[in-house]
Amino acid sequence: MDLAGETVLARVFERVSRFTLIDEVIVATSELRADDGIVAECARIGAATFRGSESDVLARFVGAAEATGADLCVRLTADCPLLDPGVSDSIISVFLEADGGADYASNKIPQSFPRGLDTEVFSLEALYRAAKEAREPYERTHVTAYMYRHPERFSLISVTSDVDRADWRWTIDTAEDLEFVRQIYSRLGGVADFSWHDVVALLEEEPSLKWINAGVKQKAVDEG
Repeated sequence: MDLAGETVLARVFERVSRFTLIDEVIVATSELRADDGIVAECARIGAATFRGSESDVLARFVGAAEATGADLCVRLTADCPLLDPGVSDSIISVFLEADGGADYASNKIPQSFPRGLDTEVFSLEALYRAAKEAREPYERTHVTAYMYRHPERFSLISVTSDVDRADWRWTIDTAEDLEFVRQIYSRLGGVADFSWHDVVALLEEEPSLKWINAGVKQKAVDEG
């Protein structure tokens, strides 16, 4: 879908490419013909791709990590064109500073940042362990659910915001979500280099914008 003259995927790639603590960005999509368009768009914008199972996204991530020779994985979702390099880099930094003392770090357990800035960092060993042990369908679909729902099996780090904005919705699942993000990009100049603080300031100045997608209910990871 269009977002200020580019696709949503291109906007996400623009923002993720500005992270300073990652070596490579790869779009992990499915082998289905329906996703050929994603591969074509990635070729247009210069993003690497890996294709795997549609439903077993956990196995798809293992394949992507192995294809790139990764020793550390940062999971982001391509429906979040307001991802902030500063926020994500800070979470990666926290994980690296643990110096092997953590399996997983994120800013979503518990949620305190706006939904749409979610960043998860985990070791390859943790990814392999989850892929071997996870059995529930939602654990295979949501990649990291087995990790953060088994703190007895994984060492977890939570990164939280000073102000709780967990009820702010900045991700795209519905037409209302897309309209909300389009309004943000329109008001901030239609470019991808604004920060999440710029978005917060805009919403505090124009709180009515939050009502565009305020009625959207986020599903739980084990729902549906």
